Parts: sequence; C-alpha cells; structure tokens
Amino acid sequence: MDFSTFYTTQRLNVWVKDIKPAINCFLRLSPETRRKLKMRIQLLAILLFAVCLQISAAGFSQGITINEKNASLEAILNKIEQQSGYDIFMQTELLAKANKVSISVKNTPLDKVLDKIFRLQPLTYTIVGHTIVLKEKPDAKNAANTLVPGSLMATVVTGKVVDADTKEPLTSASITIKGTGKSTSAGLDGTFKIDVSGSDNPVLMISFIGYITKEVAVDGKANLGEITLKASATAMSEVVINGDVAIDRKTPIAVSSVSAQFIEEHIGTQDIPELLNGIPGVYATQQGGGYGDSRVSIRGFTSKSGNGNVAYTINGIPVNDPETGAIYWSDFSGITDVTSSIQVQRGLGASKVIVPSFGGTINVTSRSTDMQQGGYVWQTIGSDGFEKTAVLVSTGLNSNGWAATFEGSRTMWNPGPADGLTSLGYNYFFNLSKVLTPNQTLSFNLIGGNQTHGQRPEETIAAYQGAPQGIKWNAELGVENGKQVNPYNNFFSEPLFQLNHDWSINDKSSLSTVLYAIFGSGGGGSISGTIPRVSNFYSPLDYDAAAQANVNNPDGSALSYLYDSHDNTSWYGLRSTYRTLLGKYTTLQTGVDLRYYYGDHYEEVTDLLGANYVLDQYGGSVAKGTAGGDINNPDHLAVVGDKIGYHNKDFVQSESAFAQAEYSKNDFTAFVTLTGAENGQKRADYFNYLNSDPNQTTNYVYHVSYQAKGGANYNLNAQMNIYANIGYLTKPPYYETTFENFTNQINKSAVDEKLFSYELGYGFKSSGFSAKVDLYRTSYKDRSDQSSYFDAATNQLYSANVTGVDELHQGAEVVLVWRPIKEISIRGMLSVGDYHYTNNPGPTTVFNSQQQPVPGGTVPIVYLKDEKIGDAPQTTAGLDIDINLLPQVKVGATYNYFGNYTSNVPFQDYTKANLQPYLVPDYSLWGLHGVWRFKMAGFDADLFGTVTNLLNTKYISDATDNGATGQASNALVYYGLGRLFTTGLKVKF
Repeated sequence: MDFSTFYTTQRLNVWVKDIKPAINCFLRLSPETRRKLKMRIQLLAILLFAVCLQISAAGFSQGITINEKNASLEAILNKIEQQSGYDIFMQTELLAKANKVSISVKNTPLDKVLDKIFRLQPLTYTIVGHTIVLKEKPDAKNAANTLVPGSLMATVVTGKVVDADTKEPLTSASITIKGTGKSTSAGLDGTFKIDVSGSDNPVLMISFIGYITKEVAVDGKANLGEITLKASATAMSEVVINGDVAIDRKTPIAVSSVSAQFIEEHIGTQDIPELLNGIPGVYATQQGGGYGDSRVSIRGFTSKSGNGNVAYTINGIPVNDPETGAIYWSDFSGITDVTSSIQVQRGLGASKVIVPSFGGTINVTSRSTDMQQGGYVWQTIGSDGFEKTAVLVSTGLNSNGWAATFEGSRTMWNPGPADGLTSLGYNYFFNLSKVLTPNQTLSFNLIGGNQTHGQRPEETIAAYQGAPQGIKWNAELGVENGKQVNPYNNFFSEPLFQLNHDWSINDKSSLSTVLYAIFGSGGGGSISGTIPRVSNFYSPLDYDAAAQANVNNPDGSALSYLYDSHDNTSWYGLRSTYRTLLGKYTTLQTGVDLRYYYGDHYEEVTDLLGANYVLDQYGGSVAKGTAGGDINNPDHLAVVGDKIGYHNKDFVQSESAFAQAEYSKNDFTAFVTLTGAENGQKRADYFNYLNSDPNQTTNYVYHVSYQAKGGANYNLNAQMNIYANIGYLTKPPYYETTFENFTNQINKSAVDEKLFSYELGYGFKSSGFSAKVDLYRTSYKDRSDQSSYFDAATNQLYSANVTGVDELHQGAEVVLVWRPIKEISIRGMLSVGDYHYTNNPGPTTVFNSQQQPVPGGTVPIVYLKDEKIGDAPQTTAGLDIDINLLPQVKVGATYNYFGNYTSNVPFQDYTKANLQPYLVPDYSLWGLHGVWRFKMAGFDADLFGTVTNLLNTKYISDATDNGATGQASNALVYYGLGRLFTTGLKVKF
C-alpha cells in the first residue's frame, strides 16, 4: 500500500432524479477523459466571460459616424440612438423649437458629437446612466422646475438615496416608477435622475437589498432631496452611537464599508478577513487553511497573538483576546450569516473607547430588530466537500412592539481544502426586541456557535516541494485503525449575549446602553512524544505503532500521548453613551466602558495511546520559570481527563470614561475625543506555586492609559471633501510582557505602548466616478514582543521577551470607483506603505522550552533599526469589476496583487546590522463571482456562484525566517489555498 498520499473518500448524493443519468454517464468516463472535459468547460467559461466583457465594452464605447446636411434634430438623434445603444428621452414639443443640423463626423466619441449638435440649439442634454435626456437651456422661456400633478409634461426627477443611520450613499439602489417598468439606479454618490413623462401622479419605488422599500410621491417636485432607507434588519440607533460607526463625508477618518450584499455575493468558502483584501492597507490570509484560522494586518499592524494591534468589535463590543490582543475568527464563525455591514476604519478610527486599534478597527454590525416579517433558506455546496445550510425566520415588528428573529446554520468541510482540515460548525443567532415606548427600545441579541476544525503547522519550502500531496500536505496527519486522525485541531464555543437599551430622552438628548457577556470554552489538540510514520516522511503518522510502543514500555508510562490545551473564558462588560446637543451646532457624547475578563488555562490528557498513565513530573523553579508539571503533585501519574503541564488563571479588568465633542455646521465638521482608562492584570499559578504559598496569586498590576484624538472634515462642494486627523494613544502591555516567563514574576520594566499618528485625506464623489486618497504617518513606541520559535538545528523551542521597540508606519492609499455606464462598476485600489523599525533595543534574554535562560543567550543589542517590518506586504493593489448583464444577472471578477513582502523574523534573531530576511515572492490572485436573482414558485430566489484563486496560483501567504538568513531553504511557510468554488441557492419568503 502506498502511503505517500492519504485520501478520504467523498460522495455527493444528488437527489434530483432527472440529472442522475447524466452524472452516471460522466462518471463512467475514464479519469483522463473527465479531466480534459473539465478543462474544456473551464476554458469555455473563461472565454465566454471575456466575450461578454468585449461585447459590453464594444456596445457602449464605439464612435459615432454621421454625415448629414440640414437634417432634423430628431433624425440625427435616431442615428445616434442606433449607433451608441443609448436611449433618448425627450419632450415632443421641444423638437418643434429645434434648428436643422448639419454635421460630418467619423468614429467620434459620443459626448463630442452631442456637443457639436447642441452648440447652436435652444436645447441642451444630460446623460443619466445609459440615457440621453433633452431639456431646454436654462435661459429658455418657460423653463419648469416642477411637474404639475396630473400633467403629462416630461420632467426629470432627481434625488439621493442614503442609509438612514450612517448617511452612506446606497450605490446602485433601484428607483422604479410605480406601475411601470421604467427604472434607473443610483450612482456612486447615491444620486439618481429619472424621467417621469407619461405618468400621472408618479410615485417612485426606492429599494435596495437589505433595506425596507420606500414609496415617494413626486408631487410636482423636480428634486426629491435626500431619501433615507432603513435597513430591514436594523440595529437601530444604539449601534451607530455605541458601535462608533463612521459617517460618510463627515467623520474625518479613512474608512471602507462592506455591505451585506457584497458579503452574499463574494463569501464562498471564505471568512470575513478574506473579504477585506480589496481594501487598501489590509492583508488577510487563511494561514494553514483551517476554517476560521485567518489573520489580518492593517497598515503593517498585525492581529496575531501577543501583539494584537487590530481591533475587532461586534456592535461596538470589543472581542479581541484581552490577554494577547489576538483576533480568533473561529470564535464567531457564524457572524457572516447575520452581518448587516462591516466598516474597516484604518488608522485612528472612530472608537471612543480604548481598544487595540493602533492599525485600525474592523467593526461588524449584526442584524438586530427585523422590521419586516419573512426569512430565507440558503444552501451552498463547494470544493472539497464544502457544505453550508442556513435558515432565518423573522416575525417582523408587530402592532404590540415585539419582534423576534432566529437564524441557524451548519457549515461542514470534509475532507477540506488540505489534508486533515475537516471542519464542522453549528452557528446561531437570536434577537428579541420590544418597543417599550415611542422613545425607548429594548433589544436582546445572542450570537454564537460550536465549531471544530483541523489545523496544520508551517513547513519548509523544500519539504512542500518534495510532497506528493503538493501544497495540500499536512505533516501532522495520522492514521489509527485504518482511519484518518489529525490531533491538531481547534474546538471552541463562545456565545455573545447582548442587551441593548436605547432611550431618546428628548429632542436634544439620548442614552444608549449595552450590557454584554461572553462565555468561551475550548482549545486545541496536540501530541507529546515522537510518533513514527507508516513509511516515508510524507506518509501518515502511525498511531497504532505508537500505541504498541506504549504497551511494550516496561513501566506502563506513555512514551507518546495526545492532549488538549484548554482556554475557558468569561467576559462581562457594560458600555453606556449619553449624547446631547450643546447649542445649535455642537454635540457632546460622554460615557463609560467597564470590562472584566477571567481565563482558565491548562493542558489535559485526552488519549494515552495504550499506556497506563502519563508521568508528569515537576522539574523547575519559580526563579527560572516553569518546566512543566505540578509542584503540588511532583510525581503525578496522570490519566485521561487530568490536568498536566501548566494550570493558571488570568484576570483582566478595566474601567474607562470618555468624552467627545463634535461641532458641525453646514459643510464643516470637527471633533475632539478624550479617553482615560485603568487596566488591571492579575495571575494565579496553581502548578508553579505551592497551595500554601501566598505568591500563588498576585495582586492586580495596574496601568493607566489614555487617548486624545481629533479631526476635521470640510465638504468643499457637493462632490469634494478634505479631512485631517491627529491622535496620541497609549495601551497597557499584554500579559506575557507584564508577567515574565509564564510565572507570577512581574516585569518591573513593562510600560504602556504608545502611538502618535496623523493623516490627511481627500474625497471626490459624483454619480459616475469617485476617488479617495489618504496619506498617513504613524509612530509606534515601546512595543513589546514575547516571541517563540523552533530551531531546527537544535530541535528546540526557544522564546525571548524584547521590549522598547520603535516602529514607523507611513504610506499612501488610493481608491477609485468608475461607472462608465450604469451596468458596469469598476473599483480599483492601490496601497504603498513604508513600515520599518527605527531603533536598536536591548538587551534581551533567550529562554529554552523549559523557560530556563540559555547559556550565552543574552542578546545585548537587537539590530532592528531600518529593517522592514515583516509579516505583511507593503504594496497591495486590487481591482473589482461588476457587470449587470441583465437586470437580474450580475457577474464580476476580482484581482488582488501583493508585493514587497518581508517574512516574519523573531526580534532576537537580528544579531547584527543590515540583515536581509527572506523576501516572499510577489503574487496575484483572480476570482469570479456571480448572482442570478429570479422568482421560484412565487418566492424571490438568488443563485450565487464564486471561484477563488481562479488560476490555481501557487503562492506563499505566510513565512517565518528564523535567524533572518534571507534563504528560502530556511523559511517556514504556509502556502495559500488552491482554486476553490461554491454555488448556493437562497430562497426568501
């Protein structure tokens, strides 16, 4: 038997009777024939997509050729309509005023032809989407700005569609004249124009996916002004206040928003971080590929454990790990099913509370009170056994002020995108809301899930190159009794309970309060000891042989065994914000943010692999740090379920108060925010200290931190705005810096980390084009880092605590969006950063796996100055194209480029100046997505399709260069996942 590859049988049961014969016929083909057929289908799909793009482009960009003398304006316009594909809207009476036209042009752009035609006419024109609208020139007699109700006179009606809470323009919102098929869509700035000629008492139907449709009567108006739509699943006003949501052309920060519609159309097998790669300054990877194991960086700041500097909030509630600052996406893996919007606030952000947001904040707003009755059923299948089923049911808001919504989903990936990466998750969401009075609302939210997924470690490039399994290889995959086993897995359940009270006290004041609790239970599996392989290096680990070795061990102890690392946590918090108007133009927000966290951490034996016990001896000292084992039971004969290795409890509490004053008059807005916080950390260690030792539990170690930031935005006109912000922030050191070497020893030199940042921005937004430009410079002082790394030469795990590191993050970001016609939207972005260290910290001490100082391991100077900050590309670019082939059919393509990417290097490895760590090769990724919206048995239905990594590009997504050698052979890497596809059907009721 050849164990060089390890397969798991996968079956797809198709219950549709009519397509079974076709599938059986396909399966009878030889593997080579099937492979060639699949390649031809894939090639045909790509060619068809390209042809659609070419046809679309050719239909709307070709030049106009006309040669006429003394022709009527109507005849000329008919020729233009035929050649350009544009529609003409005009009032018949206007043609009677028109002059004869003589024109000779050949292959000339449409706008230049129209300029020639109307230069000497009493009429003029405007292009609205894909329509040419004729009207009298402003100085013409009887120019009408209003429509007389009941008349049939042609009139162009304008307006702007925005989100009711954030004032964000609802690009592509649909505007339809009720009772007719005539419609248009909102531009990039939310504005629209529509001709209502031929309609008596016209009423416009304004709709957008995820929002409540609104009817607006024209009533003789030519300009309907700002039309606000409420989200159908709204989190009401408390999310805007407590969630620190930025408002377009008002909040002076760099912000990008992701809508629920975008998530639906792009999500596929991905998690939230991968959806954000098209935002400038953002880099996200799936690391080993385990579902929910993603990590994200913003402007060179990471979300990794021990140095988490990217904040993650759900409805304004901080959910970063309080001990390390890390973001664990798998803890809330079902959040994508119930997300109303995601705001990525780069840089200082809009947060009024102290969160680890030095790089930026990812602010997720979940659905809350569903205003409308209904729901959906959503089924998705995809590559490598991916399946997801989701159901949502909502009562809507009834006459008594009650509303309830429930959503549940099951996500499975078997065998998964790489060997051993199976996953299974059950996620749930529940909301119960009550309108207490016209001014008060109470809302309860529950978001949670129970999931487990396989993991795999980083490996060398050379090892991957020799693997028969290719980039899907998992070195930790094993076999036991003929079944696949992967002991490296993550399992967690962490429900978030949230109670919101929103009170509009009067016309000037409001109070929004959220009380929340998070209870987490889970951990990750691992192996202790050496497990032999079935045959060669790429064959599975042989757990049967390991069990036999344990049985043969004379004293009955385990030579190897399986264990889990457990993290059981409880969080509690209260955040309350009072908002009031001070005069006509000034708003004051004040509030408190109270948090308490408790974590219980230990290892537990899960499988003795045939042995009688695990000999867990204590062999260390407090002075040197833990060596494993329990000092209270130094010769512990541990069995399944016993705690081993370590057992400690960590406590974090913080109290903060904030105040924000905002001045807003006409086109000018400015704000100042001040926040102060006291953060306390306490540690109890039950394995390194005797139960009788008073030092078993420390007192709280307190750090006072604060932030002061401000900014201003000025709208130059209806299209352009400029803004600037500046801020100074501090945050307390993380646990591993406060307490040395995983003991209760307090690091006396631990200080708050500091950040000083300023930014300039410019925005332009019209109906067909928008642009955003951001320039930023951020100085990060006194960074601390407890890094662990594996040294292959000595086969040892080492760690070091480096403090006092200074960094500079600066760069420029550009986002451009263009709608050449209303059916096509093109979004492009470019981010160019310069992230490097600015000093040489030291000295620092290196510790071995027993947390004992390595002889001669003290590093007097860490030569970081001018070295690039690794672990994220410093140049990124992206392109996203959406094409509405039909009103119900949309297809799109995405492209992302990542370059200038230095691998991660542990600080203590910079032992001399001017080292050149391994530079990760630049790479690009393509993706496709599409949706067909249709009616099925009277219900609205959406058919989605996604393809990620379309070209099956082989690329390195994460790399660590221990020793900063600069050699590819030394780098430990994760390869990104290959081509993945999904298709899903969502039926709404």
